[in-house]
Amino acid sequence: MAAAAKTVYVCSACGYASSKWYGQCPACREWNTLEEELRAPAAPASKRRGAASSGLNRSSVQKLAEITADTEHRFDTGLRELNRVLGGGLVKGSLVLLSGDPGIGKSTLLLQICEHLGKGLRVLYVSGEESAHQLKLRASRLGVSTDNLSLLCETDAQYICEVLASEKPDVVMIDSIQTMNIPELSSSFGSVTQVRETTNLFMRTAKTLNIPIVIVGHVNKDGNIAGPKVLEHIVDAVLYFEGDRNLSYRILRAVKNRYGSTNEIGVFEMQDKGLIEVENPSMMLLSGRPKNVSGSCVACIMEGSRPIMAEVQSLVTPTGFGTPRRMATGVDYGRVAMLLAVLEKRAGYFVGNMDCYVNVVGGLKIDEPACDLSVALAVVSGLKDVPVPENVLAFGEVGLGGEIRAVTACEQRIREAEKLGFQKCVVPKYNLLKIRKHLKADMEVVGVTNVRQAFDAIIG
Repeated sequence: MAAAAKTVYVCSACGYASSKWYGQCPACREWNTLEEELRAPAAPASKRRGAASSGLNRSSVQKLAEITADTEHRFDTGLRELNRVLGGGLVKGSLVLLSGDPGIGKSTLLLQICEHLGKGLRVLYVSGEESAHQLKLRASRLGVSTDNLSLLCETDAQYICEVLASEKPDVVMIDSIQTMNIPELSSSFGSVTQVRETTNLFMRTAKTLNIPIVIVGHVNKDGNIAGPKVLEHIVDAVLYFEGDRNLSYRILRAVKNRYGSTNEIGVFEMQDKGLIEVENPSMMLLSGRPKNVSGSCVACIMEGSRPIMAEVQSLVTPTGFGTPRRMATGVDYGRVAMLLAVLEKRAGYFVGNMDCYVNVVGGLKIDEPACDLSVALAVVSGLKDVPVPENVLAFGEVGLGGEIRAVTACEQRIREAEKLGFQKCVVPKYNLLKIRKHLKADMEVVGVTNVRQAFDAIIG
């Protein structure tokens, strides 16, 4: 008599399985993440369809000295911004996870990659969400037309791996991992078990056939990748596609990359013909900046090896309630609260009865301490209603004692500011002392030691 299927409760955040339901996951401590699944007993070995039945060969034992250590081979995606984030291109045999909100442009990005790769490579686009006719319409709108691009509308992950083993394409795109399933598993599409097992299957296929596979993953309401956290550990790279759907700009960043840096970002603009690369994000982020308006200061932040200018805005008004309101968009709320306390305690700027709103223009998210001085100056400018000159920028970390601490890549930030036409730069004094001897800049560079000194240097 066949064993009956049993009910288990699986955590959607970490994959923890239990025979009974818990309000809080015992493993990751997340609330309301355990979901009911009907788990069938394992099939006999003769009936299993795994790597062997998919045409994949098992690996053999090799000595390390006998393995040729060639330079990793990468495919040029045709998008310099994407190549920058990936570390130079798609590595053969890698599994890349591309995630983002619905409608942000993930499928559009994949089709544009396919257009370039299809000029010299055989590309297979696997879709579990759209029909071949729908994909053809979207490809025509984007101007994607190549004889080397093939489509497969399928959701059976094991059948897809059989096709990959027989067709042997050079690059594979899968849209999306939440629509893929393994029929032998009784759980539904997008469940923790299905997402984990299908990703494992695609990972083995990518390594065995030595082909790069890019899979699309959706995000949940908290902005995290839908499915178990182990999904991010399986893949070689995790890319997040961010941006406000009401704005045309998109930011691509890597939060995990086994073959490159996780500090780089790529900037794109969504237009009628698809995603267009933004080679100078600073110009984009500073466009439309109002003149002679208080509460605005330009910061220079480092995203990997790239310096980027961003406008920090602040609005300071008397509160109409007993407790003043503080809001921060694009910067850490706790960091803003700390800076307000430092301004009041160390610099003598009283903001205790003021509502304070801080915003980074363009949807950029900044977590670098070098932005502290710009935030503080924007708040003081809004409080005093005195504009910061538009040709002035500032960067530096603010300590709890009100001091301005040194930051990295100071000279690189100054050179970028000079290219964009800034005439005055306020920097930590320690940085200026270190680079003064070999600094070649036509702009005025001022070193400061505290916030009040920085504001006096700007207003004069």
